[in-house]
Amino acid sequence: MMAEEDGYRDRLRRFATIWSRAVFPVTSTPLTRPEFEERLLPLARRLSEALRARVFDAEEGRAVGAALVDAHCTDPEALSRTLDCVDAYLVLYCGGDVAPQEDLRARSARLQHAMAAGYARALRERTLSEQEAIAQAALQAQGVVAQALHASEARFRAVFEGAAIGIGIADLEGNILQVNGALVRMFGGSEQGVRGRRVMDWAHPEDAPQVWRLYEELVRGERDHYHVEKPFYRPDGTVLWTNLTVSLLRDADGNPQYQLALMEDTTERRLLNLRLRYEATHDALTGLPNRTLFFERLEKALNAGEGQAFGLCYLDLDGFKTINDSLGHAAGDRLLVEVADRLQACATAPGEMVARLGGDEFVALTTGPRARSEVDELAARIMNALGTPVRIDGRELTVRGSIGIVEGPASGERSAAEVLRSADITMYRAKSAGGNRFEVADPEADARAITRHGLTTALPTALENGEFFIEYQPLVHLGDGSVRGAEALVRWLHPQHGVLGPDRFIPLAEHTGLIVPLGRWVLEQSVRQAKEWRERNGGNGAGRAADPLRINVNLSPCQLTHPGLVQDTVEILERAGVAPDALCLEVTESALIGADDDLLKPLRRLAEMGVDIALDDFGTGYSNLANLRRLPVSVLKLDRSFTQGMQQFPADPVDLKIVEGIVSLAHSLKLTVTVEGVETGAQAEQLRLLGCDTAQGWYYARPGPPERLHELTLVDATG
Repeated sequence: MMAEEDGYRDRLRRFATIWSRAVFPVTSTPLTRPEFEERLLPLARRLSEALRARVFDAEEGRAVGAALVDAHCTDPEALSRTLDCVDAYLVLYCGGDVAPQEDLRARSARLQHAMAAGYARALRERTLSEQEAIAQAALQAQGVVAQALHASEARFRAVFEGAAIGIGIADLEGNILQVNGALVRMFGGSEQGVRGRRVMDWAHPEDAPQVWRLYEELVRGERDHYHVEKPFYRPDGTVLWTNLTVSLLRDADGNPQYQLALMEDTTERRLLNLRLRYEATHDALTGLPNRTLFFERLEKALNAGEGQAFGLCYLDLDGFKTINDSLGHAAGDRLLVEVADRLQACATAPGEMVARLGGDEFVALTTGPRARSEVDELAARIMNALGTPVRIDGRELTVRGSIGIVEGPASGERSAAEVLRSADITMYRAKSAGGNRFEVADPEADARAITRHGLTTALPTALENGEFFIEYQPLVHLGDGSVRGAEALVRWLHPQHGVLGPDRFIPLAEHTGLIVPLGRWVLEQSVRQAKEWRERNGGNGAGRAADPLRINVNLSPCQLTHPGLVQDTVEILERAGVAPDALCLEVTESALIGADDDLLKPLRRLAEMGVDIALDDFGTGYSNLANLRRLPVSVLKLDRSFTQGMQQFPADPVDLKIVEGIVSLAHSLKLTVTVEGVETGAQAEQLRLLGCDTAQGWYYARPGPPERLHELTLVDATG
């Protein structure tokens, strides 16, 4: 730790040394260069700490800029050299590894902008102080008594000629009477050339609307001064930007007599601000507007008012990661630049713009009265532009993209964040539909996606808060109508949405990996319930009606591949004191299609222990029936799609043949057959005649709390 601190101080000292050597030659200071370096060292430390801070604080940059003015670094070249030094060396010597280099560079750019702002504000305050002194000197020069007139005029002349800001005096008709050397140097001409002009000759197309109104009020004596930012044309045609303060000078009786103009040259500062603004609002790789500028334009478009509309295309490249992984990031960057150029060529009409949000995500915006109808054409142009392969390093790369479209009136009802979220959701809907296409936003689809996202984020705390519960559906023997077990079905009692079935949240749990702890919890609760049932019914209750001998628990594909499956199951059974034959684990057929020995090994170990393995939804996965011989299963659960045709009498003969064949095959392999979704007595009787062993469905009982299994009056399956 001590070595790291010494290294940091050394790098900080090197940065301060480079900074002092760059700025010292253009600084008016009595200090020596080493003494000046010591003065810059604490400022360098403040910049370093601001660069490395967890939360960026622009005030630190502004304070450093102001400190430069206090250190007499008022030459315009001093600020330029300082910013160049910070841009080149701050991240190099002071960045370290606290954040990615790209983020540190972005933060360094923001620090430069803040330093320039602080420098400008401090210099302006110093200039205003000089202006006040000049104005006081001018007033004193006119109001002093006769015997002090010579001395006052000498003092005024010294201030007038020696001031660093431009000073001009004109009469109330606008004729320029006198100018100082600083003002002549600003305009780059001769004193006669400047004095030979009138104030009104200095109008500029970019003048603020109120400039000449304030001027007229001043020369009429209605105001004593005004302050504006104003551009002027130089004799060579270039533009001079100034902070202009104009004051009214009155005679001894208070009547308006002259006007005094004080000008501060802000041209370089303005150009610097424009450069920093451009860098802060444009993507460094493609030159497109970035997220910041895009949000500004989108907010403006959304609040354009009645009769206006907007259309937004949110583009994400399909398979871009593959290009980065296979060809490298340099090739990926060149591809992004080419895509950016093509997108810009698609959005050249007034009211259209393209921006890069980051990575391989781009947006195209169109505004105006016809934007809602034009956005589809814009999306089609983009898709067509992406259709031509891109040639990089001798390879032709096919570019595909998915686009989400959002359009609507510019009524201000939706925020930019809401519009972009809707476009993002719609883009992923296009991507999930196969990609290389565009989709239009659908409020209902957005609502479903937002609900899914909300459920996904609420899942972890829901398990911690005990919001899940289990319902049980009995498994009935078709021969004698006795209850032989029950299937555990998990439910979510959501605080806002009420009771949610597993189809609403199990896919989300699998996607996030939460299915493993959730599945373990379901297994623990179900095994504990199986023990209670067995104890209540005195042993295993073989052959007794309404006695659930076995609990069926579903396993997801994610749980199958979890390395702790066998160990967790063994520990849960031992902790509950329940024999393995009280448990049946259900695995969907689709999860075992093409399964190798590594995937089947945990199931084989559980089966060898005495745990039954059921192949759930059999018949929907189109697996090879010959594979049944190598699967460690003891139960086939026939999918309800095969038995729906048996709800009415007479039953569908095709369904009867299929079920009869499956049952015969299962029994020949010494497997029992369970049927799901039994809803009528006709179904139950047909399945019994076909030789099915057990069944479950609403005909017998709906899923419910464990207590209901002992209260239900079950219909005799043979009746």
